[in-house]
Amino acid sequence: MSDESAAWITGMAWSTALGSSVDGVWESLLAGVSGISDVSSPFPLRSTRAAVLPDIPMDRPADRRQHELTRATLLRALEDAAIDPGDPRILPVLGTSYGPHLERSAVTSLSGWSTDAARDAGCAKEPVTVTTACSAGSDAILTGLALLRAGAAEICVCGGADVLTPGKRLGHSRLGTMSRHDLRAFDTGHDGTLLGEGAAFLVLETEAGARARGARPRGVLAGAASSNDAASAVAPDPSGKNVVLAVRRALSTAGLDPGDIAVVNAHGSGTPVNDEVEARAYAQVFAHVPRPPVVFATKGAVGHTLGATGAIEAIAVLQALDTGSAPPVHALRDPLPQLTLPIPAAHPRKLEPGAGISVTLGFGGFNTCLVLQGPGSTAV
Repeated sequence: MSDESAAWITGMAWSTALGSSVDGVWESLLAGVSGISDVSSPFPLRSTRAAVLPDIPMDRPADRRQHELTRATLLRALEDAAIDPGDPRILPVLGTSYGPHLERSAVTSLSGWSTDAARDAGCAKEPVTVTTACSAGSDAILTGLALLRAGAAEICVCGGADVLTPGKRLGHSRLGTMSRHDLRAFDTGHDGTLLGEGAAFLVLETEAGARARGARPRGVLAGAASSNDAASAVAPDPSGKNVVLAVRRALSTAGLDPGDIAVVNAHGSGTPVNDEVEARAYAQVFAHVPRPPVVFATKGAVGHTLGATGAIEAIAVLQALDTGSAPPVHALRDPLPQLTLPIPAAHPRKLEPGAGISVTLGFGGFNTCLVLQGPGSTAV
């Protein structure tokens, strides 16, 4: 592939409740393993189940945990890309939902966390900070692509990080969005989400720049787009028309049609409203496709990681394209009838050749779609 509007992905890293090895976590997802467990809370909650990181103790302050998580994952993504963190061409684009801010009595900056983490990682440039609720990680990647396309940056390291805090758990418990049982995305028995924490970052470069330094592609970010429901501070537009709009816009920017898509990583939060909105949207987008794409979702395995979720799921799509397989959706037994696309339950599902999309839905009506292609799409 040679397309100046696309970006090569030359490095990636994630930190999840299932671990931090890209291949190791992927194997766990394919095996149907879940990192959700019981996590004690000093406050009564709808559920005490959540997905926490194994390497950063929960008893550390939230801002310290956010800093360590962001810095460590960012450095691993740059290492995977074989780029020195101090390279002056690197522009970090970092996203979060609330990060550690709900636990602070006074907040003077909503971007200080990202500035501190990028500086401590050795980056020369101050980061662009993105905060668009649960779409923040995806929107950071979308922003990085826009910066490359505009010639405003040569290399962007983009993604999101979010830590589990008492404030977030209380908020979702009171909102009623937290499941009392299990996160069962797209299942008729779904009753809510379960929170997690994590981070993921992708290194984006122009094809010319990546080739010039002999970089190996992990995949291609072929397009991206977004929309907003403008309907509610927390609830999505039930029609799903703006999810359709984001997907169609993203495919257009990539020069692809619905029939070119082999796999969809859905937001799949497990809340009845969100799942049903997504199911209706995908049924509409892919209504006339002879071989509709496989839909999968990862939140039942790693929890809903809020501002990190879109970046984690972008890596999941790249792994699906690279291995030719989509992992089973955890705890899925009886798929929603509105979801007319194939969805794996209990076992992985083989993919047809093609591209993939990752879709995130955030509080405030943020809908973001990333279009990704595997490493085989590049002619090296």
